[in-house]
Amino acid sequence: MKQLKKEDISQEVFDLYDDYAHNKIDRKQFLKKLSMYAVGAITLPALLSFISPNYKDFIIVQPNDPRLKSEMIDYKSPKGGLNMKGLLSIPKDTKEKLPGVLVVHENRGLNPYIEDVGRRTALEGFVSLAPDALAPLGGYPGNDDDGRTMQRKRDRNEMLEDFIAGYNYLKNHKNCNGKVAVVGFCFGGYISNMMAVKVPDLACAVPYYGRQPETEDAKKIKAPLLLQYAGLDKRVNASWPEFEKVLKENNIEHKAHFYADVNHGFHNNTTPRFDKAAADLSWERTIAFFNKYLKG
Repeated sequence: MKQLKKEDISQEVFDLYDDYAHNKIDRKQFLKKLSMYAVGAITLPALLSFISPNYKDFIIVQPNDPRLKSEMIDYKSPKGGLNMKGLLSIPKDTKEKLPGVLVVHENRGLNPYIEDVGRRTALEGFVSLAPDALAPLGGYPGNDDDGRTMQRKRDRNEMLEDFIAGYNYLKNHKNCNGKVAVVGFCFGGYISNMMAVKVPDLACAVPYYGRQPETEDAKKIKAPLLLQYAGLDKRVNASWPEFEKVLKENNIEHKAHFYADVNHGFHNNTTPRFDKAAADLSWERTIAFFNKYLKG
């Protein structure tokens, strides 16, 4: 079987995967269309395996990293009860209270990549909390396909309230100094934008390729924004001009970066959409932004 490389895959395959990952087509349609690109030595199983996440081999900060205390915690959903969970990560041997960062997952629950991002964030000198919006349904099921199906069963606004509750949990945690920011990816980028709308004392927000708020909501934003976009992401980028117009007209502090020739999901190092140069630069900018507004 041919060992596939990123340059073997046409942009149409990445666009097709984006449609599937964002519920525009179902799995049967996805596989049918994907089979059209299985030509010669490139078989459909090889193509499917290559474009799917590989969490086993690409975790950067391991769950048992000795520099951190990482554990799953429970917190109350606005609907009541201890039915929300999240990965709380705290640097070990820290004497003083630290700022907090809420890390928000994509549209498939708290998978190993987002857990890893939570731990990476903590190693930068923050208390991080990565909630799982699927907790009321039993939690992330162990694979993204089932995770997407589960997440579609939840109301988007209720999930937003659950993440805001996670913000409040983190803000009041004994190891947090009360300053809290948010970073989110894809669906989590949308949640990050909406938390900037809904949470008046949010320190700052970093949405990665997230859908923008409606105009009337966007006008209410108070938190500084660092907006990270993929240059090839036509779906999300289409709404940027209107969002930018609202931000400028309302003097909302913001900075947007568009990373040329990279796909939606470029920060996720477990898939071939990953672009190391863009991911590294965007993360450096993210941490610098957090340092400015949380530690400055």
